[in-house]
Amino acid sequence: MAETKKRKKKMIGLQPEGDIDWSKYRGIMVVVEQRDGTAKSVSWQLLGESKRMAEKLDAPLMALVIGHNVRHIAEEAIGYGADIAYLCDSPELKNYRTRPYSRICLNVIREYKPEIVLYGATYTGRDLAGAIATHLPTGLTADSTMLDVDEERLLHASRPAFSEKMMATILCKQFKPQMATVRSGTFEALPFDKDHKGEIIPVQPVLKPESIDTEVLEFIEATDRVDLEDAQVIVAGGRGIGGPQGFDVLSDMAKELGGTVAATRAATDAGWIDHAYQVGQTGSTVRPKLYIAVGISGAVQHVVGMQNSDYIIAINKDPEAPIFKIANYGIVGDWMDVIPALKAAWMERKQKQVANPV
Repeated sequence: MAETKKRKKKMIGLQPEGDIDWSKYRGIMVVVEQRDGTAKSVSWQLLGESKRMAEKLDAPLMALVIGHNVRHIAEEAIGYGADIAYLCDSPELKNYRTRPYSRICLNVIREYKPEIVLYGATYTGRDLAGAIATHLPTGLTADSTMLDVDEERLLHASRPAFSEKMMATILCKQFKPQMATVRSGTFEALPFDKDHKGEIIPVQPVLKPESIDTEVLEFIEATDRVDLEDAQVIVAGGRGIGGPQGFDVLSDMAKELGGTVAATRAATDAGWIDHAYQVGQTGSTVRPKLYIAVGISGAVQHVVGMQNSDYIIAINKDPEAPIFKIANYGIVGDWMDVIPALKAAWMERKQKQVANPV
């Protein structure tokens, strides 16, 4: 009988729990996402919420900025609440690539030992966080919509579960750092404070340019890209608008107001509009200055995605619709009568402003 050879498994990047002193991990780190020298708004939103949690933990708030010619973003991070901004600035980091960015993050996490690391739940943030989690002895909560910490220094990261019927709060009790990606629009950024004191610490790249096996050749912008998270005005439709033709009317209204159209899950599931326009627990979380809810009853699955809007105007034929409970202004009536009237009033006001500029 052939002798069976024993093979030792090598766990890349993982270390036995007994070899790590978790008590040395302190503070909250936000990985700041940027593109072409401009930070994503979700990063400042995360710093705002993390500031509250860091004060609760009596711990430092840190930011990690990676890119090329991005020192100004590290300075912005200080203004938005960070006590320390780690800055890795190098020409080969101008464009996001998974391997170099993840290796830098891993190096910083291992050296400075934050107990919590947060990322925006963007395409880049999800890719980066997932890559990092595979090399650390810890977990990752994806697409969180609520964050908190407790007296045991545990991160409570909550997200929709079981087809949006409940919220699941996920804890990582044994390992550090505790990590989560967080949806844009969930939290509010602190006002920028140019006088806030903080320290910028340079970080060296851990990979040489010749060892990076991918190269970015070109960026092609998608002209039909839906950017609900950064929209200042949203006109959203629900089941009550009756069909896909209604979204043509809402889209015209949104364009007139300088905004974009959106929808509930019921409308997107019905095929009336693409799922990219969905707002709610399984769609986008938004925080516009103005949210006009048309034919939307106000189910909790939709409300959690838009309840933090500055002003909410609800239009519905049912005076008992739950949406009126969170609306700043409510209009009871047929949306097909109300929207044209609102549009006409808005255009009349614009014409008066043109005729009588201040």
